[in-house]
Amino acid sequence: MTPYFKDVRYVFLDRDGVIGRKPPEGEYISQWKSFHIVPGAETAISSLRRSGRRVIVVTNQRGVALGRYSCEEVEELHSRLQHHLADHGTRIDAFYYCPHDNGGNCDCRKPKPGLFQRAFRDFHDATPENSLMIGDSISDIEGACNLGMASIFIRGDDKTQKPGSERAVLLADRVCDSLLQAVDQYLL
Repeated sequence: MTPYFKDVRYVFLDRDGVIGRKPPEGEYISQWKSFHIVPGAETAISSLRRSGRRVIVVTNQRGVALGRYSCEEVEELHSRLQHHLADHGTRIDAFYYCPHDNGGNCDCRKPKPGLFQRAFRDFHDATPENSLMIGDSISDIEGACNLGMASIFIRGDDKTQKPGSERAVLLADRVCDSLLQAVDQYLL
């Protein structure tokens, strides 16, 4: 294990692009049938949980604000994901999502700290110092940096990378091609 991550007890994951395939720009995932797990995600989450770490999803869900889907549909998708993971002997400890639009008057849309702060309140011993963010966008990595939290950037698919990926590569503590690679190389 890389000494830098030896004290990590909480692993924050973005949803789309890390656990499930990211949709093309301008498209949104609102239903389980459209959510495609990236190869190795179940194994990675299971490995994190077996190592004694908590796994928390933090995800921006702008499609709610745009009227593409509802909060109930987000929660249903997360419930279905949890059932899928249970079939693989693992689970996510908590899901937090921001339903607001870009530029909205909220404190929770990454890179703002609200989602992370809610998790820190709910998981009383979680702190930026013992947490790690694994994400595939600049907002994920900037969110971690804003809190002084370590981060791993997932490069993902060239076709679905958002603007700012070059900056995310520079800001992140490590860069990997997938969640499974990040877990295998830096957390086990």
